[in-house]
Amino acid sequence: MIPRLLTGLVVVASVLFVACAPYPEHRPHKAKPGAKPNPAAVAPAEQAQRDAEQAALKKTEEANQTQVDPAAQAPALPGEPPAAPPSNVTKPEPKRVDYPTAKRVPGREGIVLSPYNNKEVSVRNEDGTLIPSGKLVNDPTYQPSEKKYFRVP
Repeated sequence: MIPRLLTGLVVVASVLFVACAPYPEHRPHKAKPGAKPNPAAVAPAEQAQRDAEQAALKKTEEANQTQVDPAAQAPALPGEPPAAPPSNVTKPEPKRVDYPTAKRVPGREGIVLSPYNNKEVSVRNEDGTLIPSGKLVNDPTYQPSEKKYFRVP
């Protein structure tokens, strides 16, 4: 019984000793592949090269921007209408989505075949009038969250 007690006491003492030992403050670690290096650890020559690349990139971005007439940027005086936008600046066109067009069902006015599943769909308003040709309609055979739209033929 004394050997077991002595062994248990040694185990407890060693666990307490290891738990009280200080951890090393700085342990160098290996960088993960593809990880960005620490900016503080970069050599001055590499930092200078990166700064030069960033400056060159900024210059090319500034050169690619369209030149705007300074008179067009001047603020309007009180009581005057705002200045018209400069003509050399083009607005980006909105992204146009081309939706499929349904097929008419011969002999049945106001009924079309859905381009998604070829099921018959009514293209009448709630008051019974026909929806005009070319209008965008939500396919009622799908849930609204799926957003299946088609054009009326």
